[in-house]
Amino acid sequence: MTNSLNNVIEELKVVSGNERTNIPLPDEALISKYEEETGFSFSPDYKKLLKEAGNIYYGTIELLSITEDKKFYGELLTAINDAKEVGVPESWLPICEDNGSYYCLDQQGRVRYWTGDGDSEEQWPDLAA
Repeated sequence: MTNSLNNVIEELKVVSGNERTNIPLPDEALISKYEEETGFSFSPDYKKLLKEAGNIYYGTIELLSITEDKKFYGELLTAINDAKEVGVPESWLPICEDNGSYYCLDQQGRVRYWTGDGDSEEQWPDLAA
């Protein structure tokens, strides 16, 4: 885990006033189940973000949720299917949905932004950027 990701998570807790949604944070077993169901291998940083900040509410963009019953708005499996239907590259893992656009992790761990017009030039080197 990178110290910069730890710093980002702590800063997110502070600026959000530690306001949380009613979605429980996932544990390693649930994350493993999602990896199996989605076919994606989640990076250690993404797992850390899900387990520590996956239910923080701040602003208008939230992490897609990983839940046991898969009934919450913004659930990851549903979002992956929706994203693929509109053209998000198969190898990109959506992590946030933004009004029909998606922030995704690519195979190199970069955060990429995809819009209805296709992938954009917007990208960040990792989750902490």
